Amino acid sequence: MCPTEVLKFSEAAEELSSLRCQIFGISVDSQYVHKAWVDTKREEGGLGGSLNYPLLSDLNKQTAQDYGILMEDTGVALRGLFLIDPDGIVMHSTINNLSVGRSVSEAKRVLKAFQFVTRHDGHVCPVDWEEGQDTMVAKSEEMKKYLSTH
Repeated sequence: MCPTEVLKFSEAAEELSSLRCQIFGISVDSQYVHKAWVDTKREEGGLGGSLNYPLLSDLNKQTAQDYGILMEDTGVALRGLFLIDPDGIVMHSTINNLSVGRSVSEAKRVLKAFQFVTRHDGHVCPVDWEEGQDTMVAKSEEMKKYLSTH
């Protein structure tokens, strides 16, 4: 986990909760490392004493392995973000190498898109869809209509 990601998701935790999204972080570090990281001041590379969601320890690396983000040769986990529906089905995943952080705004956009299509059977969210924008109906004539006006 990257401190910039952890902090940005912490800032977004209340909004994500209002979207009925439960957020937590998991790393292959121990709970003691997490506690020390949270308790360390930001200017010293820590999280500054507070976090708005739990950090879970995957010390045995089983979760990282199960989600396909464990680099077996080093025992380090890649940066993975997973949107999982209430039935436990992974609906979206983003896996980045260690040098690039994930996007909180993109995670929120994709979450809202999946929630929209769940509530509106037959609709699909086109590329770069944002809440409030037009969607398409997954039928030939409806797609032609959408594509001719967008």
